[in-house]
Amino acid sequence: MNQAKIGKFIALRRKKLGLTQMQLAEKLNITDRAVSKWETGRALPDSAIMLELCALLEITVNDLLSGEVIVMDNYNKEMENKLLELVKEKEQKDKQLLTLEWVIGGLSLIILMVPVFIGAYVPMKEWEKLLIVFSGFIPAIIGFSFTMKIEQAAGYYECQHCEHRYVPKLGTVYLAPHMGRTRYMRCPKCNRKSWQKKVISK
Repeated sequence: MNQAKIGKFIALRRKKLGLTQMQLAEKLNITDRAVSKWETGRALPDSAIMLELCALLEITVNDLLSGEVIVMDNYNKEMENKLLELVKEKEQKDKQLLTLEWVIGGLSLIILMVPVFIGAYVPMKEWEKLLIVFSGFIPAIIGFSFTMKIEQAAGYYECQHCEHRYVPKLGTVYLAPHMGRTRYMRCPKCNRKSWQKKVISK
């Protein structure tokens, strides 16, 4: 989506209706700074207020995301294009998140192993070794927890039996046996267990 184009469109509609940034912000219960960010293309309206914003500006969500008023002849095609664009953006963000998962996982492993290595090879008292090793466990556990959350939220898992793709609950991902990103889970559609691979697209 072209944020600059959307921002100019919001400003154009606001001015056409005779509203200042402050007046529009008050109607939406937000700050005028947020409106300014939209209109300068630095941010997009939050999805929670998008419908209300469109109603105030007398446009559709599709108009807003296109940065222009869409005539009815092209409405369905434009909507389809916007949906495809949103899907592509989600897939790209999911790929970035899964890359971040590897980075966090690698750093967490290093944080865990360095204190263990120091405790094993550097001469010191027993309680000091325990303290050093324990100090590595806490940040490592936090890091691994983040990787699990990222893996659960980014992309989908695919059932080997019915090929249904879905996002499982975080607890299910935590408890499932796994090999890398492939987890042994029960499919919510066919109710059968299988080794389900992580996939990006729906």
